[in-house]
Amino acid sequence: MSALQLDHLDPQAPISEVDCAGHSGPLRLRVYRSSASKPALLVFFAPGGFVAPDLDEANACLRVISDVCGATIVAPYYAEQPDRAFPAPVEDAHVVLSLAAQHRAKLASRSARLFVAGCEAGGNLAAVSALVCRDRLGPALAGQILVTPMLDASMGCGSMRCAANDPAQRELAQAAEAAYRRYLPNPGDRLHPYASPLNARRLSGLPPALVFHTQGDPLTDEGRAYAAQLREAGNLAHDVDLPPPDDLRDSADRCELTADDPCVLAMKAFIARPADPPAG
Repeated sequence: MSALQLDHLDPQAPISEVDCAGHSGPLRLRVYRSSASKPALLVFFAPGGFVAPDLDEANACLRVISDVCGATIVAPYYAEQPDRAFPAPVEDAHVVLSLAAQHRAKLASRSARLFVAGCEAGGNLAAVSALVCRDRLGPALAGQILVTPMLDASMGCGSMRCAANDPAQRELAQAAEAAYRRYLPNPGDRLHPYASPLNARRLSGLPPALVFHTQGDPLTDEGRAYAAQLREAGNLAHDVDLPPPDDLRDSADRCELTADDPCVLAMKAFIARPADPPAG
């Protein structure tokens, strides 16, 4: 993401795209500009099974988040090449966050606080990115927002196990398993904390977290458990139990948002809050 490429971004355009060099190949980023006078800067990883997110499908959702939360959003497309399995997406995610921090003045404002967020597989990358930023001493994150995140590649939590026996949820559980098989072709990687943050042994020193879990969803127990573990490790972590949607047929149904959605309002409050003191 060179300065020249950023100079080609139209500051008046609500949505634009830019290319940058990822860890192991080119990446494309979609930028959702906020009209707020001092917007936050949010890197958002969309759902998509780690390898193929449809940002057009998530477009309306991300526009709502940007408008309501007063945040300029940088949303990466994931590379779809088969050689981009774990850990390449983790490395690409860190590159995007580092570039967002480096160019925050042009993307949002010089004083913009940097947040990371994601939904489902993107929630995994957001949670992992917080671990990586801590381990590599930057960039500094003001918070992490995890929306029904995939956090346990062993799929051992109770709600996921129960989903296998529930016809209404079995398809979602099978989709999660298929995504993990593609992303983690080496079964031993499923235990790595950068693949399964729920299994990380060291969770101290992480940015404040906002974790959403949905009643009756296969991923519910993972979100609840991760929020509890973050708090036990001395971090600030808030979790929000969302009511079940009318239909859990697929990811698109679960990720639709409106301006008055409790998920969006909770994000707005989390992003707007004063900076938290260091966790004790």
